[in-house]
Amino acid sequence: MARGHCAQHWRVYVITDVILARGRTHEEIAREAIRGGADVIQLRDKQASSRELYQVALRLRQMTREAGIPLIINDRVGIALAVDADGVHLGPEDMPADVVRKLLGPNRIVGVTATNLEQALQAQQGGADYVGLGPIFESRGLDPDPTKATGLELVRQVRQALNIPIVAIGGVSLNNVASVIQAGAQTVAAISAIVTAADIAERVQEFAQHVQSAMTNCQHPSGEGSS
Repeated sequence: MARGHCAQHWRVYVITDVILARGRTHEEIAREAIRGGADVIQLRDKQASSRELYQVALRLRQMTREAGIPLIINDRVGIALAVDADGVHLGPEDMPADVVRKLLGPNRIVGVTATNLEQALQAQQGGADYVGLGPIFESRGLDPDPTKATGLELVRQVRQALNIPIVAIGGVSLNNVASVIQAGAQTVAAISAIVTAADIAERVQEFAQHVQSAMTNCQHPSGEGSS
């Protein structure tokens, strides 16, 4: 999947973290998210061994390939290469984006977490294809500390400063997704709001509808939507 095809067009970014997932596996989350119309799947597991994660990643690679959507691996560059994933997502403790770009080559996706404007600018300068910005709101899935929520103003600041897409994450729900898009994010990512839903596919569909509605009803800072 061509790198340039992806991040600018994503709307709903699903992260398959199993800690909050009501006993569901990564495969079950991904399968239902794909059925609901997810644009991208990220495999995230901070506890699995490399061998365990490799096996899961192989199965998700097959599922996402059949669905025609990207598979992103959180943190584990080696796993991403081993299963021919479409890219990786890097946190603040991971290797720099420019180093990972050299390892992955020009055609894979590199996403980078940012919690402030400086980190977002560094991500873009390092060759990131998108920045995962947040936690925007108080979050159960990323960091439960409400003092670390960045708020919508950071989305606006980063949108003005960056040319690459913003994936907003952290406490994003159906109740606030419109405000996130109006502030300048192209994509919303969710962990708990999706993986804890009784019907994951239905919840993904609802997120997609809310994002599209927000895009349509406002003049989006990226140039999408209408006034």
